[in-house]
Amino acid sequence: MKNAWEKYLRGPLFLYFEIYFAATILNSLIYLGKGVFEDPSGNWHELDRAVLVAIAVVAYALIKYVKINNFFLKVVTVYVPTLLLVMLYVFLRGLTAELAGTAYRDVFINYTAGFIFVTIVVLVATIIRKKVKKD
Repeated sequence: MKNAWEKYLRGPLFLYFEIYFAATILNSLIYLGKGVFEDPSGNWHELDRAVLVAIAVVAYALIKYVKINNFFLKVVTVYVPTLLLVMLYVFLRGLTAELAGTAYRDVFINYTAGFIFVTIVVLVATIIRKKVKKD
């Protein structure tokens, strides 16, 4: 179990907390900069962020650990289901609260941008790791 913790769980779990922490601090700073001292969406906003960050970290873990030789195929294989999961979550939230008119577009743009960033990081790390192993 310790090996599974070190190899598969530790990195994504810490990544989850780091991203959630950074997103929460950034969101709070933006609100404070606008003169808003309380989050108008309240606790639901925090829970939404937690779920969406969890989906993003699952996508990262899948890109990193799924064994598909073709990197492009691996990325598409991970992107499509995780994007659908994000959209499903937004749809389900729409059943309990009124969504902004641009909610789906906003989450699509934010998720895709984050996914591309994470994909580039994983690709660069993989290339570096392969070069180090060859040397």
